[in-house]
Amino acid sequence: MLDERARILLKTLVERYITDGQPVGSRALSKFSGLDLSAATVRNVMADLEDAGFIASPHTSAGRIPTARGYRFFVDSLLTINPLERVRIEEIEDQLQSPQPQQLISSASHLLSGLTHFAGIVIAPRRATPRIKQIEFVSLSEKRILLILVTSDGDVQNRILLTERSYTAAELVTAANILNQHFAGLDFEQIRNRLQEELRQLRSDLQVLMAAALMAGDEALTEAGTPYIISGEKNLLEVEEFSSNMRRLRELFDLFEQRTGLVQLLDVSSNAEGVQIFIGGESGLAPLDECSVVTAPYEVNGRIVGSVGVIGPTRMAYERVIPIVDITAKLLSSALTYQANS
Repeated sequence: MLDERARILLKTLVERYITDGQPVGSRALSKFSGLDLSAATVRNVMADLEDAGFIASPHTSAGRIPTARGYRFFVDSLLTINPLERVRIEEIEDQLQSPQPQQLISSASHLLSGLTHFAGIVIAPRRATPRIKQIEFVSLSEKRILLILVTSDGDVQNRILLTERSYTAAELVTAANILNQHFAGLDFEQIRNRLQEELRQLRSDLQVLMAAALMAGDEALTEAGTPYIISGEKNLLEVEEFSSNMRRLRELFDLFEQRTGLVQLLDVSSNAEGVQIFIGGESGLAPLDECSVVTAPYEVNGRIVGSVGVIGPTRMAYERVIPIVDITAKLLSSALTYQANS
């Protein structure tokens, strides 16, 4: 895809930008690339790289910066990753010591944050899927309804439903009674299997409300059953790319609060082998458009139960972050497996 000269110049540009945070000009590329090229030749190669979408030129500078595509090519084809030193691995291992699984998971999140100076995140193993004990509706206003879900283990989840039409108190009672009659005592996996057929037999004017309630309930209990721990969010306030864009920061912190999107993203990484890297828009989550997420799954007795990760700017030292995430996942797997068998 790129000849050797272009690869070396792209690698040099990405590394300089990650180190300095400043657009990289042709003079710096000539100096640091080790290639004996004229400034004119370097400029021509940079123009080709820009045309191919690997680098971009900020309006305020004659230099270039990597694009998400440039980072992706760098990570996939140009990055050299050295394993962590034994002494560093032992330091990480020492900090992942606790008789309590939840404490181990919390320690892993703090560890990732402390070692990378970004946000560390760990998806905890899912709890057993709860069963529905009772469903209630409470009218809040003309088209806003509070859904109350009570599970068999006593957990209560609330969700606000926005409806296209208003429902009377009698209709809400009827809908709740039907749902309790058909779905009480089931978990949402069983409900999903029965939902389509059951709803077809119910009153059509209540179908929309009940389908929305079950969808919202499924989401609420999935979130509750998939806890995650995030540490070091404040580190992102120190990242230059974020600190100058408060709107982006607010979106990012809203994402951390809402949980659902991040849980889904880390669930995807749990189903893959080894370290996964989502750069910019690859995550599919708009607040992460200027971020990279580096994740790796962890296991208990050979079964993947969750994933660990780091969230930071696209301008991160990938060669340093990737092995930290990788070894943390492996050491967490070892510690949790040891606990499970003790």
